[in-house]
Amino acid sequence: MPSTSVSRRAVFQTLASKSYYNWPVYDATQLYNCSSLDALEEDIRTVATVWFAHEDHDLVDDFIAEVPLRYVDFDTHDRYRGSTMYKMDTLVRAFLLKEVYGWEHETALIEYLEQNPSIRQRIGFETILDQSTLWRTWHQRLPTDLQETIIEGARIILRQADRRGVEIPRQLPHSSRHHNGSGEDDLNDQTLLARADEFTDQVGRLVYPAFSLDRNAHCEIHANAFWDLQTYLGLRENLAANEGARSFTLESRRDRTPLGHTHRTHLRDLSIDEIREMYREAIGRSLDRLAETDAFHRAGIVAIDTTEDDPFTGDRTDHEAEIIGTKDGEYAYQWATIQLVGNAVPIVLDARPVRKGDSRLEIVRDLLDSAQEQVLVDNVLMDREFDSQHILEEIDQRGLRYVVPKRMQTSEQAQAKRLLRWDKDRYVTDRNLLLNNGDRHETTLVYRRRDNSERTDYRQYSVFMTNGEPCLLREYAYRWEIESGYKSVKRFMGATTSKNFVLRFFYFVFACLLYSIWRAIDLLVQIEVTGEYEQSPIVTANTVLTLLKRTGIG
Repeated sequence: MPSTSVSRRAVFQTLASKSYYNWPVYDATQLYNCSSLDALEEDIRTVATVWFAHEDHDLVDDFIAEVPLRYVDFDTHDRYRGSTMYKMDTLVRAFLLKEVYGWEHETALIEYLEQNPSIRQRIGFETILDQSTLWRTWHQRLPTDLQETIIEGARIILRQADRRGVEIPRQLPHSSRHHNGSGEDDLNDQTLLARADEFTDQVGRLVYPAFSLDRNAHCEIHANAFWDLQTYLGLRENLAANEGARSFTLESRRDRTPLGHTHRTHLRDLSIDEIREMYREAIGRSLDRLAETDAFHRAGIVAIDTTEDDPFTGDRTDHEAEIIGTKDGEYAYQWATIQLVGNAVPIVLDARPVRKGDSRLEIVRDLLDSAQEQVLVDNVLMDREFDSQHILEEIDQRGLRYVVPKRMQTSEQAQAKRLLRWDKDRYVTDRNLLLNNGDRHETTLVYRRRDNSERTDYRQYSVFMTNGEPCLLREYAYRWEIESGYKSVKRFMGATTSKNFVLRFFYFVFACLLYSIWRAIDLLVQIEVTGEYEQSPIVTANTVLTLLKRTGIG
């Protein structure tokens, strides 16, 4: 639907209230001025990010008509001198329309403007230009650098709209300006492997030194041989340390490699706190490297969740606090993580064990403390197991927004039944949740009917809680990324039957590290080869792990 004065005001209030939105960018840094086309490109990206997050903004044309351009000084980019019928900002909007629709000729743009008089008037055309005038304008009035900015601006608009689930007029194109090659041949296996090899070496040399073992300084086996072996275990499913150490001795380039029992002994000598500290240091170094690219920003959405190790069927004696019951009625070691999701590269920022007696509030507080030291957290997504008014209050007091599914109690079930009778797909209401100290936490409940539900009763509906705008529910779909990440993480874990809690936790944490290294390297390769980052990786995890094992850092 078209934007309104209220929805537009909400967008620009958000831009003004969040410190990490530098808009307009020329006013936030001395690197640009109001005639800088790089600044214009960055501002289109910033405004589009917030614009399409609004639940009422689902039209690309509407954004092009409303994105602020009045402050941009186009005079230095106008080849025509003297009085002209149409201003440059009007022409820029028109050609942005042409590019987002992918029209090859001006005729299609003219026909569109004739059929949509409202858009025509909003972008500044009182009358329709003819085809020859538009052609001369593009080829003679607009210089090449402005043409490139319009093409890139259209790509940015399409990308941001697509990320928010807004229907886009055409398939997302690859960036042409930043592409380092001459065509599809640049994406061949040799190119990807060469770039992956280069960045694997870089990231490995940054990350591995963050890990250390309490060993004699004169040991003949280099400490990094232990990390190489652990990486090797992650290459193959169900590979335990003893068998893996024997195979690694044959395949490694190192003169000395650890035996399986030696490897396990040194890992067991670590503490949980030491493992977490080393992991956070390693991730911090990775984030610093990623921050050197334009595609990574230290701000975003995080998801908090817990995962279970393989079900434990043995004797739990003396390990009841560590091998705990699952929701499926089994027993398993359990771990909690906080991960970047959404448009960001899915890095696991931190992990911690879950013991019997650990409260969900304690877990959330711990993981958020850690994550906020690394990145600027904006929104927090959690599963239904974190449906707790105290957790919601904790997140709210930090100035963050949350989206959490709510368990349907009697009142929610009754409301869902009414919605079913009324045949309503969506309902929003405010709710005060009572805290232990008598205070109340204000939240918003959003009822939403699931598409294609097999249910015929009130269970067609889901209820979500949020302290932000109801449109935040769009972001909840990002939470599936943490489940997808867990599948890869578990694939990278070495096999063990040991009950040692530290060893078990280390295996999980190191698998999180390998997953995060893979996704970081994939981002670097994508930026190098295509100039942009897509969520779907182009470098396989197996390639990265093989390169890490082969490189033998240290």
